[in-house]
Amino acid sequence: MKHSLFLALFCLFITTSCFGQQRTEQPPCLYAIAFLPTPVLNTPDFSFVFGNKDGKTLHLDDAGLMREVEFIALPETIFTIEKTINQGPITLYKITTVDYPYPTNKGYFIDSRFVQTTDQILPRQLKTLPDQQVIINRLLSAEGSRYIWGGNVKAGIPQLLSFYPPHSPLHPDIRDQWMLKGVDCSGLLYEATHGYTPRNTSALITFGKPVSIANLRSDQIINIVEPLDIIVWEGHVIIVLDKDRAIESRLDYDTQQGGNQGGVKIRTLKYVLDETMNERVPVNTYTDAVDGNKKFVVRRWYNR
Repeated sequence: MKHSLFLALFCLFITTSCFGQQRTEQPPCLYAIAFLPTPVLNTPDFSFVFGNKDGKTLHLDDAGLMREVEFIALPETIFTIEKTINQGPITLYKITTVDYPYPTNKGYFIDSRFVQTTDQILPRQLKTLPDQQVIINRLLSAEGSRYIWGGNVKAGIPQLLSFYPPHSPLHPDIRDQWMLKGVDCSGLLYEATHGYTPRNTSALITFGKPVSIANLRSDQIINIVEPLDIIVWEGHVIIVLDKDRAIESRLDYDTQQGGNQGGVKIRTLKYVLDETMNERVPVNTYTDAVDGNKKFVVRRWYNR
């Protein structure tokens, strides 16, 4: 209810400010706010990503991933517009946002149809940490979701099918990818916390407080972790549900097995830790040096 009222008031505000200024040829809008889940890409070529050269396939890498997708900005995300790009009937914006403060050489881009614009500076909406059980329930509800690179909206974005309509009927799997239906590893946590946690593992490795795990066995680590602690290294994050279970989203769970067995799965915490420690060394902070630089940390970020 609060979000609906906020967006209604915002839409009324921009109707009399930014849109009016465009009619009178005053300076262009400089800010935008998402009213839909908004894909943020590292390229302005949206039509190539969602349609490729033939208009009916996605631009995927050798692993089947859409690497151009950075993340999905949640509704009420605020953007600063750096540049307007007109591509025929489609208007794109080159943007920055404090919700995704990661360096980029290519820039970040959004489709204008997902946002409302204004020339007035917008106050940043403070992130509210949901209740612990609410977060856990959201994580549990994501079980079985597809692994989507850059994804953090498990239900996907149906508007992508109308904004970038495929030229022929799609296989259900491709249709889900087209809508970005699914989550990646950090996107799983990002959606469950409604954007409270950092979006990338590069920030999660220092998020919250360190849990001392150096030189401990997996059973000893199990004794000290708490629900919502994260097992993390640069490139992947696993979320502790309780002393028995952990949840994560991966592209493949067994690289020796053929086919894609990825997505969101709940597995035993002991198995997850043993698997992780077969390849990585537990350290207290990610700056601790280890041979081969194969390490992981546990971070406690949930503040009751």
